Amino acid sequence: MTNTKASSPAASLGLLVLRVVLGAIFAAHGAQKIFEFTIPGTIGSFAGMGVPFAEIAAPVVAFLELVGGILLILGFLTRPVGILLAIDMAVALLLVHLPAGLWVSEGGYEFVAVLGVSALALALTGAGRFSIDGALLRGRAPAWIA
Repeated sequence: MTNTKASSPAASLGLLVLRVVLGAIFAAHGAQKIFEFTIPGTIGSFAGMGVPFAEIAAPVVAFLELVGGILLILGFLTRPVGILLAIDMAVALLLVHLPAGLWVSEGGYEFVAVLGVSALALALTGAGRFSIDGALLRGRAPAWIA
């Protein structure tokens, strides 16, 4: 099955705004984990929060957020990247933020929930016309990719 249905210009503009803002936030968080906290520091932070296999999880999450955020901005491989980032946020919500309640000011899950649901929305809708997916892959790739 290929994705040959083009979204309207207004819907594509909305998806572009969502992709750029969400992608910038994810890329910034990934860059922070890599360059500011450093990978060893992020491993220590993850271990301190009780994240299993922190030595593996920390670099995977850091690079997923950095590269995934950039790919969202470009609108390239939006659906698979959206799924991966939604899973990233679901794990963060369950392992770290859920016990703290809703409010982010208390360490809660409101922020990761919004990021995760936004990433999932992009995975379900695709990138829209104004994207690399829309320009290069529409009609040439399976719907779950483009």
